[in-house]
Amino acid sequence: METRVLLIDDDQRLCDLLRTYLSGHGFSLMVANTGNEGLRQMRAQEFDAVLLDLMLPDADGLEVLRGLRQTTASIPVIMLTAKGADEDKIVGLEVGADDYIAKPFNPRELVARIKAVLRRKGPVDPDEDLRPIEYDGFSLSPAQRNVRIASREIALTSAEFRLLKLLAGNPGRVFTRERLMDVVQGRDFDGIDRSIDVHISRLRNKIEDDPKRPRWIKTVWGTGYVFQK
Repeated sequence: METRVLLIDDDQRLCDLLRTYLSGHGFSLMVANTGNEGLRQMRAQEFDAVLLDLMLPDADGLEVLRGLRQTTASIPVIMLTAKGADEDKIVGLEVGADDYIAKPFNPRELVARIKAVLRRKGPVDPDEDLRPIEYDGFSLSPAQRNVRIASREIALTSAEFRLLKLLAGNPGRVFTRERLMDVVQGRDFDGIDRSIDVHISRLRNKIEDDPKRPRWIKTVWGTGYVFQK
């Protein structure tokens, strides 16, 4: 079965190029040339992944991303941007993107990125430990892929869920940013790339009563993060 991908981008030349290239690699590409059309298609159909340009004719791509996340928290979203600044990448990750790739890019690299986010979202590994992780007021179910804090269900992206599962499944163990980045992004960690801090910040905003004074995820200065049960 082909993997269904939605591309939200107004560059018709790029859309045509990617439709041809991706179809040769097992992907079925649907195209929306505006943010509003992209959101409409997302609500009307099911997709396995979304490619989202930040520069759209009718909307800020980050606002479209927020709309996508209101529709579904779990679908992988890769940002396409002509802006190479770290700030743009960080803001996109804060809003809920799973990965980013700067234009111009090699279509082969894009295929690799799509496959990577799909692997991370994919079906449950039969060898994965599916035992629930439960502490006082905290529950994480690997089998159902859901999280509850004080009986309140928390909507997490696939990257956030993987990150929280690793931390909560190893309470008291300090994880370096390098190790966490490997889990979340599945790519080599760049020492100047602080996007793992963005993922942690988003997680805290969702699961902590006071993100500035976290109960669950603590910072170990100069090293990384630890989950306190």
